[in-house]
Amino acid sequence: MKKFSLLSTRAGAVFLAPAAALVGVFVIIPFFWVIFVSFTNRTLLGRTALDPEFVGLQNYVALFNPATFFTRGQFGFSLVLTIQFVLLSALVGQALLGLVLAWLSQSVPASVKAFLQTTVIAAWILPEVVIGFAWFAFLDYDNGTLNMIMRSLGLLPGDWLLQQPFWVIVFFNTWRGAAFSMMLFNSAFQSIPPSYFQAADVAGATSWQKLRDIALPLIRGHVVTDLILITMWTFNVFTPFLLTNGGPSYRTEILSIYTYRIAFKDFEFGKGAAVGVVIMLINLVFALAYLRIARKKTAEAE
Repeated sequence: MKKFSLLSTRAGAVFLAPAAALVGVFVIIPFFWVIFVSFTNRTLLGRTALDPEFVGLQNYVALFNPATFFTRGQFGFSLVLTIQFVLLSALVGQALLGLVLAWLSQSVPASVKAFLQTTVIAAWILPEVVIGFAWFAFLDYDNGTLNMIMRSLGLLPGDWLLQQPFWVIVFFNTWRGAAFSMMLFNSAFQSIPPSYFQAADVAGATSWQKLRDIALPLIRGHVVTDLILITMWTFNVFTPFLLTNGGPSYRTEILSIYTYRIAFKDFEFGKGAAVGVVIMLINLVFALAYLRIARKKTAEAE
């Protein structure tokens, strides 16, 4: 038995070695490299491209400089904008829309439910570039579908990408990501014994009362899991860049786009790496929260 166990351990190590090597080369080493670069003034061009200097916390101090923290185009402005973007498009938008769609799909015919799920999931599985350009064509001022509809109804068209760029990316991200929340909540609702809802029907409960008093308390863990996951994904999403390029006037430059501009347009690799480290720390907080909730749910199941 011990010999079999030893062979199993060695065989497992052999099979895991290639995956461990890939993780080390493409995840662990770049992780520590980014941290190291964040303490230097490395750039792509000039003297510091060949001979970067160690500058300590200078990049981090520049990011959190109170004098320019909330100025457009600076880290603080993008951080606040990202928080608003996450709250509106993920927590309020995706989670709420996904919950409503999942709840409504419980009481419709199977054919309608299948059509609803297929339509919503299609927006999620299509490539981001395709979705981005489709929305750009939909919102175009001259020949966009939305403005053509408004003109046909006698309404004034709008240049949405210039007048309301932030709300455009909020609605775009909500529409794009609601499918995950819908599928998660749909699975959670199906795990509730039907007898609970049948008893509520006998008592004359409305759909809202059944959702509030029966469904939501029983799927509380799924709700928290959904909120944490979509928060992490939305915090790092880059797709709005395809619509607005971070503009106009930095009004849609969320942190992912800000990092791209600093590192790959301004070529300030040191400062861009510092932003990346801060984003990693924020994601680490969300990840730890998710793992803690997952362990708690496992313990309760046991």
